[in-house]
Amino acid sequence: MWRNSRSGWGIVSILLHWISAVVIVGLFVLGWWMVDLGYYHAWYNLAPWWHRSIGMLLLFATLARLAWRFINPTPVAHGHGLERLAAHLGHIALYVLMLLVMVSGYMISTADGRGISVFGWFEVPALLSRLPNQENIAGDIHWYSALALMVLAAGHLLAAMKHHLLDRQDTLLRMINPARSRR
Repeated sequence: MWRNSRSGWGIVSILLHWISAVVIVGLFVLGWWMVDLGYYHAWYNLAPWWHRSIGMLLLFATLARLAWRFINPTPVAHGHGLERLAAHLGHIALYVLMLLVMVSGYMISTADGRGISVFGWFEVPALLSRLPNQENIAGDIHWYSALALMVLAAGHLLAAMKHHLLDRQDTLLRMINPARSRR
């Protein structure tokens, strides 16, 4: 039940999926809220610190998730050929956008050459910094790719609900219950 099978998702994939979904939405909301904080607001420094720390942990989890996906089978998708192609391309786009959001966030935070402290536990070094206009360009990429990610994630949710409610398929149930995936 830990690993994926051709009939369903394993516990590791399911947990990584749902934890990532909650964290991504949470980081988006936090990011949207914190950009309007005034200098004297109590969260002015704390909110970005949380955002960066959680974002770096999510980057590592996403890289682990991709590795896990490559060494595990992908369950057979439901739907017609065009639906399966759209699902495949949509998943690729989700991963590309997730990585683009996180790497651009890293580039914003390390533009001045300082690394990112992750909750004070360890520091992620600045590998590429002090590029011309790095912070602003990475900031624009971060914002627009985060918006695109939210739109695509909403489409992903709607597609899952369509498969569940209209098509009466077990697509959503397979991503919730690994025992259901084995039937």
